[in-house]
Amino acid sequence: MKRIALLLIVVLAGCKTTGDALRVVEVHQPLSTRPASQPATMPVQNGAIFQAQNVAYAHYQPLFEDRRARNIGDTLTININEKVAASKRATTAADRKGGLSFVVPEITLGTRSYPGGSIKADSKNEFEGGGDSAANNVFTGSIAVTVIEVLPNGNLVVAGEKQIGINQGSEFIRLSGVVNPTFILAGNQVSSTTVADARIEYRGSGYIDEAQTMGWLARVFQSVMPF
Repeated sequence: MKRIALLLIVVLAGCKTTGDALRVVEVHQPLSTRPASQPATMPVQNGAIFQAQNVAYAHYQPLFEDRRARNIGDTLTININEKVAASKRATTAADRKGGLSFVVPEITLGTRSYPGGSIKADSKNEFEGGGDSAANNVFTGSIAVTVIEVLPNGNLVVAGEKQIGINQGSEFIRLSGVVNPTFILAGNQVSSTTVADARIEYRGSGYIDEAQTMGWLARVFQSVMPF
């Protein structure tokens, strides 16, 4: 019974390690939404420029404004240009020395003498450590996303997904975040570096992805190996 309990603890430890290593990016949901339906209105007499019925519609656009994404269901393109580089280096050195000396001279009592002695001790402690780590990640591409919510201050909550199937495998890119309309460029394009609360996920499935994944039993032994 004890062996079964120990085996269960080992398996759970391996599963926990696996879960931490394969943490899923929490992309805003839903990944797409449709614009609200237009309410039916009575015909209104309009002029050549002013269209009164469009004021009540979500797609209303002033005459001298460009067609930027501003409403739920509008789409825009996110140009992914993520470059992250980090490095860290640390060096530590410590040195400590000590010494102790104790001497007892020869003692004479009457006609008898007692030899003396001495005690000497030295101590030395040295420590030296160092570490160096570096990371360099580059992720480029583009993905079209949909406005799923308009915040009270006018910012746009966007989310989108792109799926690609190649032979026996598939890949998908997911992205979500908050876009300030002032950062929207011509053609409804936005750089990913200006997207707040950006969450980008790129994953694949298939034989190549499986070949790069460690087996569950190997992960269990790796989590409990003492060396």
